[in-house]
Amino acid sequence: MITNTFIFLERIGNKLEQNIWKNGIYNWDNFLTKKYIKGLPRRRKLYYDRKILNARKALYNFDSSYFLDLLPQPEMWRLYGFFKEDAVFLDIETTGLSKNSDDITVFGLYDGISTKIMIKGINLDYNSLKKELQKYKLIVTFNGASFDLPFIEKRYPNLLPKVPNFDVRSVTDRLGLKGGLKNIEKLLGIKRNPIIDRFYGGDALALWRMYRATGDDYYLNLLVEYNEYDIINLKIVAEHCVKKMKETILSSF
Repeated sequence: MITNTFIFLERIGNKLEQNIWKNGIYNWDNFLTKKYIKGLPRRRKLYYDRKILNARKALYNFDSSYFLDLLPQPEMWRLYGFFKEDAVFLDIETTGLSKNSDDITVFGLYDGISTKIMIKGINLDYNSLKKELQKYKLIVTFNGASFDLPFIEKRYPNLLPKVPNFDVRSVTDRLGLKGGLKNIEKLLGIKRNPIIDRFYGGDALALWRMYRATGDDYYLNLLVEYNEYDIINLKIVAEHCVKKMKETILSSF
């Protein structure tokens, strides 16, 4: 849907974008072929043409970072269709928000095919993780813009690549999907292992503490499975949301 949007252009918001669509201009190519667009002065039209050409060049060079400061956070979902093959679904588990001991215990990454779980004190290595993250053009999270990514940046500065973050939570409310990821999974009929299904965010910390206290891999394995469900199901929820948002936009054409 990125080539259907115009909100990255200065002074164009959702209302003006919809007016452009109503004039039969549904994508960048339509816009560029028009010599005149109702409501746009000629000079501004030419300026927008240049901006769209630059955006199109960046897009087909797979330069997702170009859109990092152009699209507002709630609209990053529009990049998913183009960059989904180069997207990573990310979720972290932490020791909590204590000023003196806040840390990341688990990094969960899912490329849509396989998961990669990195655990503090076992296989979590800054350089390996940074190298892995550099592969991706889009980071998909749930509430990551508010929590996961700022937490990571605070604890591990410069670890994250300079690419857009599609925070799925930025669109779930607009679609009437209320609550956290697990509640939304239930609304959509997405299942988890019955044992893991009983866990919530605070339980991840409890599992980590039990593992640290006992050294029993049983608790660690449950924590890893909990994190894996988060990132695997996040992809299902993200694609459901993108599909619904796309349908909403297409209905206005």
